[in-house]
Amino acid sequence: MDSIISVPPGEKGLRIALIGYGKMGKAIEEIAVQKGHIVALKIDINTMQAFTKENLQQCDVAIEFTGPHSAVENILTCLAAGIPVVSGSTGWLGRWDEVKHQCEAMNGSLVYASNYSVGVNMFFEINKLLSRLMDHQTDYDVSMEEIHHTQKKDAPSGTAITLAEQILANLERKKNWVNHSSLIPAELSIISERTDPAPGTHKIKYSSAVDDIEIVHTAHNRQGFATGAVLAAEFIKKHNGIFSIKEVLGF
Repeated sequence: MDSIISVPPGEKGLRIALIGYGKMGKAIEEIAVQKGHIVALKIDINTMQAFTKENLQQCDVAIEFTGPHSAVENILTCLAAGIPVVSGSTGWLGRWDEVKHQCEAMNGSLVYASNYSVGVNMFFEINKLLSRLMDHQTDYDVSMEEIHHTQKKDAPSGTAITLAEQILANLERKKNWVNHSSLIPAELSIISERTDPAPGTHKIKYSSAVDDIEIVHTAHNRQGFATGAVLAAEFIKKHNGIFSIKEVLGF
């Protein structure tokens, strides 16, 4: 794989650095090219020698989809090179304050989301509304389930954690989430399943003796995530600071 692509001066569209060139990276490349952009730099485990300040500075924006153990260093490398970053890696938010501080100190630009799918972000808004409505309906208990492919290293998923934190913020009787089945009333149970093929399913279930209420989002492929990431790249090129996908989508 050629990691660096020469882009003629004056070429329209963004010059994008893809940090992470697995299945998601390839899906992002497909959408980016369809929208008139050029992937000028591709970095994966085999091309790390090309992940340099000089190469990054040939690009307008970096889109980073790697893993929890390398995401922070990848983001900081891009920020140090002076280019905006869109990050979709999950499992690293324990170091969020460090990244935020460095981004602000460098006057950098960053979009972070646990999920870039437009549909999932609509699902987030529905989840917040439903959890607020259910706060006083104490006959209902809530639980969560998430299903992903076996290559996904973190569990629960970043999307599931976002959903859980939204529920905890609105449902007073739940105090914390756990990544297993639980009968403790104050615990929000998240069950994680890894199987193939499975781009991603998230289900929230409110159960009572009378009935159940479920909301579900199922991804059919990676295109929704990839489209949102490219939208974020287009957005962050024109803005300075730290943003979420909500600002990108105008929620």
